[in-house]
Amino acid sequence: MKAYVIVNVNVRDPERYKDYIKAATPTVAAHGGRYIVRAGRAERLEGDVDIHRLVVLEFPSFAQARAWYDSPDYREALAIRQSCATAELVIVEGMA
Repeated sequence: MKAYVIVNVNVRDPERYKDYIKAATPTVAAHGGRYIVRAGRAERLEGDVDIHRLVVLEFPSFAQARAWYDSPDYREALAIRQSCATAELVIVEGMA
């Protein structure tokens, strides 16, 4: 079953965040993933969560999504992101 990583990113330093995008993008593909949503217009319809930059990644399986997040190559990109943004990430299994 496919898995999706849903990310809500609050970017504090847009210039540095560009470095994160460059570093993270190839790691997603290397782990069998692809971008479904990369930012764009978003509107909260219910609840209290603050919506920032939303990203949705699709992976062939939950295990592959987790392996991507835990991988040494993504850890390097993650350090960049954590230096310029805060985020909430969730992995969810499901069918599209």
